[in-house]
Amino acid sequence: MVRFEELNEIVALADQMQSEEGPIVLINLFEVDVKDEAALIEAWTHDADFMKSQTGYISTQMHKGIAGSTAYVNYAIWQDVKSFRDAFSQPEFQRLLSEYPNSAVARPHLFQKMAVENHCIA
Repeated sequence: MVRFEELNEIVALADQMQSEEGPIVLINLFEVDVKDEAALIEAWTHDADFMKSQTGYISTQMHKGIAGSTAYVNYAIWQDVKSFRDAFSQPEFQRLLSEYPNSAVARPHLFQKMAVENHCIA
């Protein structure tokens, strides 16, 4: 079973999930023992398959740290917080969390795209 930790100590994921903002990006930093990397990817694939079928889901992408790192970053784009909250709260998704290896730690947090002059558009 995956262990959840907060990515930000000021605002918890549970607090963010009460918001009604959108669109949003879920950033989830995973860490896992090297022996459990294949199990992490298998469990995440089942999660991604489930989320892909949910209302408001747009896309997802997984990244792996380089040079032997066992850190992974997933980002998923959602129409709004409500859609993510509804999918995350589904009993089937909660059951899928038990498929993660015990060494897995997840640090999910919700973000919004922002504009930065001369660099980024919102």
